[in-house]
Amino acid sequence: MRIKRTWLAVPAALALALTACGGGSGDQSGNGGESGAAASGGIVEVNGSEPQNPLIPANTNETGGGRLLDVLFAGLTYYDETGASHMEMAESIETDDHQTYTVKLKEGLKFSDGSDLKAKNFVEAWKLGAKEAMLSAYFFAPIEGADEEGNGDLTGLEVVDDTTFTIKLKQPEADFEQRLGYSAFYPLPDSTLADPKAGGENPVGNGPYMADGEGAWVHNEGFSLVPNPEYKGERTPQNGGLHFTFYAKQDAAYQDLVGNNLDVLDAIPENAFQTYESELNGRSVNQPAAIFQAFTIPNDLEHFTGEEGKLRRQAISYAINREEVTEKIFSGTRTPAKDFTSPVVDGFNDSIPGSEVLTYDADKAKELWAQAEAIAPFEGKFTIAYNSDGGHQGWVDATVNSIKNTLGIEAEGNPYPDFKSLRDDVTNGAIKGAMRAGWQADYPGKYNFLAPIYATGASANDGNYSNPAFDELLTKSSGASSLEESNKLLDQAQEILFQDLPAIPLWYSNVVAGWSENVDNVKFDWHSVPMYYLITKQ
Repeated sequence: MRIKRTWLAVPAALALALTACGGGSGDQSGNGGESGAAASGGIVEVNGSEPQNPLIPANTNETGGGRLLDVLFAGLTYYDETGASHMEMAESIETDDHQTYTVKLKEGLKFSDGSDLKAKNFVEAWKLGAKEAMLSAYFFAPIEGADEEGNGDLTGLEVVDDTTFTIKLKQPEADFEQRLGYSAFYPLPDSTLADPKAGGENPVGNGPYMADGEGAWVHNEGFSLVPNPEYKGERTPQNGGLHFTFYAKQDAAYQDLVGNNLDVLDAIPENAFQTYESELNGRSVNQPAAIFQAFTIPNDLEHFTGEEGKLRRQAISYAINREEVTEKIFSGTRTPAKDFTSPVVDGFNDSIPGSEVLTYDADKAKELWAQAEAIAPFEGKFTIAYNSDGGHQGWVDATVNSIKNTLGIEAEGNPYPDFKSLRDDVTNGAIKGAMRAGWQADYPGKYNFLAPIYATGASANDGNYSNPAFDELLTKSSGASSLEESNKLLDQAQEILFQDLPAIPLWYSNVVAGWSENVDNVKFDWHSVPMYYLITKQ
């Protein structure tokens, strides 16, 4: 199955705005109906960015449009604060083999324009995304009839009746149901299916909010939403609506937040890291996100193959003081890695055998390096390639200095002027050293952090890593009888990664966000987006 690359190319402060996640104030449930918060009439002012494209779910893969789609539409399932899946439009999703699924919708569902929401609205929306090769079509790749990019005629989809349809996959996929809360799987009303261009500009959805009239979207300025009275899910709005302001600069948004002119900001700018906690007086959050950061060491790099390579990779990992780097360089806005996934996904395990290699141990690093030297003397420099336009120089310099000082070797950063030039050389196999890597989850599942990056021939396997035992465990996890069993197999797969270290895990990115004095019940979900429907404002 082909899964997209989600590469983080933006500067550090903006990366938080685009991709991070976390938690917020209060102790409300992710279920709006159980939150205990009284509904309020105030319009909540939030930050956003101009969507890249018209708002068609399967053709949106950036966060400006994505956060709007997630409140305008509702899927078969939705993700709570922790990333766990719950039924939303689906009454049930059943399977005996994780290959053929029967989906039963709730009765009486409607779109915000009052038109009926039927099984065909899901099926035809997905088929449109695949037929037109839309940006998120790769999510349809497991379905029969799709090619490896997710394009084609999805023959595995069949409408049974108005509230029932079936999905047949090419092979068992244990976490397929976990993916169904992602926006690519949202439905479309008949009007948008008939005229996608018009529907994308004036979206009609089935989510907790709807566009506030035809002029709701003022391009390059903002988007206004009000509660959708037709919505029949658990994310019931606790406020009178949302107004997104599309900021060109995070600094301006932060100043509006401090002045209580903006209610929620999902990314504190880097230049305020030292002051935001005191300036916001407890109205802030700094928690891990579904973003994994590492650097990849190519599988065939000289001195890093075979037994010598395993020893050197482990030595380098032990030589990195992650705690010091995350504190001094990132002011504690990163969390040292404990595995190859993320602490916000279901089944996260911070005690996988072999993970001790992620702790700083100078003596162990020197011992392992010496063992490798006995096999073959190391020559040259150890380098980490990175893009200079992404705010990476600080951590790269700190990391290579830690390696250099611990192991007594030459180590330095290998800067590229921009992200494109770095990716061109990565894709062409032209980098003769290590290279920075970042991965943002498409959905809250461990498989998504492993298969696209480390499976033999996978779409984001830039180091050309290959281990048949690892691949076999991925295959077994896909066909596992339950998600719990799948996660256990994925932990076994990670044990192999800790032995081979195709990439050196560094840290998880955090969401660093804040809110004004005018709002309460502010929470941030597993991928950093505010849980807008829970926010109250009088």
